[in-house]
Amino acid sequence: MIRSPRGVEDILPSQVSQYQWIEKEASSLFSLYGYEEVRTPIFERAELFLRSLGEETDAGKQMYIFQDKKGRRLALRPEATAPVVRAYLQHNLYGKTREWRVYYLGSMFRYERPQAGRYREFRQIGIEAIGEGSPYLDVEIIEMAHQFFKRVGLDKVELQLNSIGCRKCRPFYEEKLKEYLKKNMDRLCPTCQRRYQYNVLRVLDCKNENCQLVIREAPWIGEYLCEDCSSHFQSVKEGLKALGIKFQINPHLVRGLDYYTRTIFEIISPVLGAQNAICSGGRYDDLIEELGGPSVPAMGFAMGVERVLLALREEKKGIPYKRLPLIYIATLGREGWRAGYELANLLRLKEIRVQLNTSKRKLSSQLSFAAKRGIRWVMILGEEEVKKRRVILRDMNSGTQKELEWEKLEENIEEIKS
Repeated sequence: MIRSPRGVEDILPSQVSQYQWIEKEASSLFSLYGYEEVRTPIFERAELFLRSLGEETDAGKQMYIFQDKKGRRLALRPEATAPVVRAYLQHNLYGKTREWRVYYLGSMFRYERPQAGRYREFRQIGIEAIGEGSPYLDVEIIEMAHQFFKRVGLDKVELQLNSIGCRKCRPFYEEKLKEYLKKNMDRLCPTCQRRYQYNVLRVLDCKNENCQLVIREAPWIGEYLCEDCSSHFQSVKEGLKALGIKFQINPHLVRGLDYYTRTIFEIISPVLGAQNAICSGGRYDDLIEELGGPSVPAMGFAMGVERVLLALREEKKGIPYKRLPLIYIATLGREGWRAGYELANLLRLKEIRVQLNTSKRKLSSQLSFAAKRGIRWVMILGEEEVKKRRVILRDMNSGTQKELEWEKLEENIEEIKS
């Protein structure tokens, strides 16, 4: 038997409705804020991600890169911000309307070490707001993420906030951080010793216990922000306080991608243990220019659907499960099936979910099938019922049943629904 590759999973019908519910809630909320859905390809030119993420970031090193039949290097998308920016530039949207607000839903791919809530194919939902540099946009975007988690019923979430400055003030901070870390290089793990060379900020994100002891005494970027970045961050904090959104300043929050600037944030779920981030995002004011476009500010966030569902289960929240057929139509003989087909169409036109028997099974077998599937209502159509133009409605919970006249069936539809 051929099995699926490690790190990917089948989402069976009993689980699909949970994903659909999360996606529906997100789409509905984001639309209220003026965002429209965008869909980008699952694979892009590898260069797009190597330039935007950085080859030495975790996401950059975990990419699935392959060659097509003409030798071009392509990559399965490890994240969605770079493809959205690429679409913005490719379709010259900055020339038509500077502001572009979109949301996306779809699979991302990274060669991760599989564990609870972390897979090699995972689903993300996110938003990108391109064309506005105001701190009040930062506030609204964080508030939108906050509203989403309230909407799906997640209570135990925490907002962590930081600013990592801009290309004007960050180099000075990086220099100070390098000076400090150089004195403690022998206490850093091998990974952080490499990070010191290619992206020193990533050292602050290390979870190694020895590295954490070093990081605690490291200089804080908040003390080195330029006047513009400091003012921007202050406005973000004041805006969140005005909306009653609690947050914690995390001076070591840096995010794992190279393109971030100024405001960054994570929403974590303490019930998930070490892998507790369920939503993260921030500003990327330089990315569009770095990918060949004009200087246009932007901000966004992404949330992992699997982690959101896992957090809901850990909090023991109700998650909508599969939508079973409301009614099963049991048919006997050719005439019963023909009448059942007509009846099923009538009910479906009224938005009632119906499963019609198309087999030659006995009635007892059909009733057993409906019971195993958890379907409460069964309509029985045999030769006698067809002749009388009637249908037997059976309640599988109580075992009681009654006859309904075919001609008056439409009058009873609302009662059936209720």
